[in-house]
Amino acid sequence: MTYYPVNLNIHNRKCLVVGGGSVGTRKAASLLECGAAVTVVGSTISEKLRTLAGTRRLIIESRAYRPSDLDGMYLVIGATNDRSLNQRISRDADHRGILCNIADQPERCTFILPSVIRRGDLVISISTSGRSPALSKKLRKELEKQFGEEYAEFLKLMGAIRHQLLSRSQAPATHREMFEELIGGGLLDLVRDSRTEDIDRLLQRVLGTTYRYADLMKTT
Repeated sequence: MTYYPVNLNIHNRKCLVVGGGSVGTRKAASLLECGAAVTVVGSTISEKLRTLAGTRRLIIESRAYRPSDLDGMYLVIGATNDRSLNQRISRDADHRGILCNIADQPERCTFILPSVIRRGDLVISISTSGRSPALSKKLRKELEKQFGEEYAEFLKLMGAIRHQLLSRSQAPATHREMFEELIGGGLLDLVRDSRTEDIDRLLQRVLGTTYRYADLMKTT
């Protein structure tokens, strides 16, 4: 199977998780982190889910799954240990044209979930197309060591720079060389080492004297 990689915007989208155990809890938490409006249906509901329901956009239905649970949903994740139920969820979703993922059953999915590394706005996805989740996990752990939290701060800074350039009516086509010069000038390393004076010198050399690190980070 050859998968088409894509990042979905699920902010404010209605998403269903069937199964409230440990797997369903992880899936629901990931959806909530991305801003989805999540409903969890399951005869067993974890304490973590009940806690999340008090603070996030999470609806809990402590009962068995019904096909009507899919009404109005953007996507569904089946996270039960009942293979026949998972098959029914997949079939119901397919009939409605709803995106469907069934945990550990890629043959029942219209999309699969990669291993993910998040560093602020940096998202690194790793997929073996369902062939070896163990390898995905191994690679994720290796890459987590390589990509530290400095990438989150670096992207905040780059986003603030881009916003300012656009607000000053600079054509986007002119930005590429500036950004390449900043990256080539070691901006990421300077951010990682918190060398703010050197960051300011680099910013002002490339962008102009009005650019200062502290001011830019206030706008993010």
